[in-house]
Amino acid sequence: MLKEFRDFAMRGNVVDLAVGLILGAAFGTIVNSLVNDILMPPIGLLLGGVDFSNLFIDLSGQGYASLAAAQEAGAATINYGLFINAAINFIVVAFAMFMLVRAMNRMMRKEEVKEEAAAAPDPAVVAQTRLTEAMERLAATMEKQQK
Repeated sequence: MLKEFRDFAMRGNVVDLAVGLILGAAFGTIVNSLVNDILMPPIGLLLGGVDFSNLFIDLSGQGYASLAAAQEAGAATINYGLFINAAINFIVVAFAMFMLVRAMNRMMRKEEVKEEAAAAPDPAVVAQTRLTEAMERLAATMEKQQK
């Protein structure tokens, strides 16, 4: 049973999946930093100095000055600023994945064209084969006429 599990775990697909998962997690960290540290500050500045990570609706009605203070007090909040950050994260990741899949599809099409070109016989060889066959038929016809 241990051998079967090892064989399963070492299959190419499982190892590829593990590598993809690790790279995806690392990519997610980079995207979070891009959104939170690079994209959102200028957008917040353009909108009058808004800090999106601190945008919330206090459902308790206590009027907390910040999201951290409301969370520390245990107040119920709707954190729409964090949702906006998450939505922008998703858009960035989705666009990056779109670009990756698009590039992969282009590479696959180029390989298919190369394979089709390699599979197609050389026109010179085809022409030579046809010429040889025609000459053999002509020779056979001439022999029949001479008899």
